[in-house]
Amino acid sequence: MKIAITTVAAALFVSIVRATAASETGATAPVAPRFLSDTGLYSNAAKLKIDARNRTFSPQYPLWSDGATKRRWVRLPEGSMINVADLASWELPVGTKFWKEFSFNGRKVETRFLWQTKKGHWVFASYTWNEAQTNAELASESGIANIAEIENGKRHSIPSVSECRSCHDASRTETLGFNALQLSDDRDPNALHAEPLTSEMLTLKTLVNENLITPARPELVTNPPRIAASSAITRTALGYLSTNCGSCHNRESSIASLGLDLRQNPPGTRNQEPGTSAAPECSAVGKRGHWVVPEAQEDSRIVNPGHPESSALVRRIKSRRPISQMPPIGTVVVDREAVDLLTSWIQGNAGELAARCAS
Repeated sequence: MKIAITTVAAALFVSIVRATAASETGATAPVAPRFLSDTGLYSNAAKLKIDARNRTFSPQYPLWSDGATKRRWVRLPEGSMINVADLASWELPVGTKFWKEFSFNGRKVETRFLWQTKKGHWVFASYTWNEAQTNAELASESGIANIAEIENGKRHSIPSVSECRSCHDASRTETLGFNALQLSDDRDPNALHAEPLTSEMLTLKTLVNENLITPARPELVTNPPRIAASSAITRTALGYLSTNCGSCHNRESSIASLGLDLRQNPPGTRNQEPGTSAAPECSAVGKRGHWVVPEAQEDSRIVNPGHPESSALVRRIKSRRPISQMPPIGTVVVDREAVDLLTSWIQGNAGELAARCAS
């Protein structure tokens, strides 16, 4: 009995010491609150009034999310600035929060929350909306399958935290859709699924004028970033691919060894010069990939200029079979507008594609 009491006492002592040490060093990591209303999104949760400190924005090349209507907000800590010394990879201040709301068929289904609690560490959370549309509760880290119907029996699933992290790769900036190209005031008028800018939305001009970036970059207003292209369709196609493929397929990602780079960076930054083999899309044009088009195995290329039927990129974006679809997660409905755009682009712009990738 004495031994048992001593063992319990020792275990209790160790537990107290560990708890005290965690408290003294601040080792307890912040976690996402149970309800969306407690994340700071609203100034009046009962009325779902957005806090004025949360700024809305809209990337010019939105990610395809099965036709969802989306709203986005960002909150920068008071008095903070975004470090844009590397224009292709912004460093956001600790305490930055992002929210993205997904609605299908006129009803809010999910709101995703991203919160940088310390340098290089982000909390990921998804909140599922209640039937009354009055609040949203934290979803399980494993996600929730088939939570809402989208169309023709296809259903939206809330992703797991691990799925979120597979796209928001920790080896680079965690946020997607909030960068120099996406917030450029020189908007692509043909960008697929783009929402019109409103006066309250953050853009590069807003960030410069409100002194929210460092170092000062006045050229972001006088010469806003855009994808250099000799045709409108190439600009739009490359913008779409940059968002929907380039977040994973780029030279800094965990799958960089595949050699496919479709991320478009602002002009003047590394790996963004048309007319050289270093241009991102040149890793796809005329290149034979790991996946081949079954009916055109000899001619199959990632992008086969003039031949969309043997371009693996078109086939995989058109597919929703788990073994072949791209993107591999996050979508169950084919983006038909994108398939049409990319088919037309590859079919009718063989000369421009060759010129862009001339070494």
